[in-house]
Amino acid sequence: MARRRQLYEGKAKILFEGPEPGTLVQYFKDDATAFNAQKKGTITGKGVLNNRISEFLMLKLAEINVPTHFIRRLNMREQLIKEVEIIPIEVVVRNIAAGSLAQRLGIPEGTRLPRSIVEYYYKNDHLGDPMVAEEHITAFGWASPHDMDDIIHLALRINDFLTGLFLGVGITLVDFKLEFGRLYENDEMRIVLADEISPDNCRLWDSKTNEKMDKDRFRRDLGKIEEAYQEVARRLGILPEAGSRDLKGPETMQ
Repeated sequence: MARRRQLYEGKAKILFEGPEPGTLVQYFKDDATAFNAQKKGTITGKGVLNNRISEFLMLKLAEINVPTHFIRRLNMREQLIKEVEIIPIEVVVRNIAAGSLAQRLGIPEGTRLPRSIVEYYYKNDHLGDPMVAEEHITAFGWASPHDMDDIIHLALRINDFLTGLFLGVGITLVDFKLEFGRLYENDEMRIVLADEISPDNCRLWDSKTNEKMDKDRFRRDLGKIEEAYQEVARRLGILPEAGSRDLKGPETMQ
């Protein structure tokens, strides 16, 4: 098969031209970064696992009518997605104090929040993805007030659904990051969920032991990173076709 034209490469994924207009191929890498790419490494097989986990969760969200960019998984490391105009905002939903929230406000990590908190961060690596308010987002035209209404409604709906789904397999959804995009179809625009949902952008703790099962194991040098990602996939009932062994990417994509 001819190699498709690369359009974009991020920290964890590569986007290629899709087979049809309005589509892209999203390739999941094993590269891992933390602290705004100050820490870099490789988690063997992460791309394969994240591809499967994100596919599973996107399909589950589609069942409750959450619109997403996902079309279908193509192979172990690639999925076909709809081309969207990414809104340059990271939406973080927090259920339990952890990470930067615990540090900023001096709240002990693991403290359950009185209610879910939604935070916004401007997607800009050079600025370190600064935290912003809805007023900044609408004032600078990154998203309209109507867009923001859709975004916060979808974010809270996704949180409610995923919290229950993960709890059912013994995992606590501590917090997670979402990205949204504008999908243009038939002269209409709607806000849809984009990017991915995986242990790369979710904090997932074992419900009984609070053991971390996400990228914090990489951030904090806790070890057993690959095993944690595999355990999330195992509990969700999904593992790559080849099992947890030969998870290297195709040579043509190196």
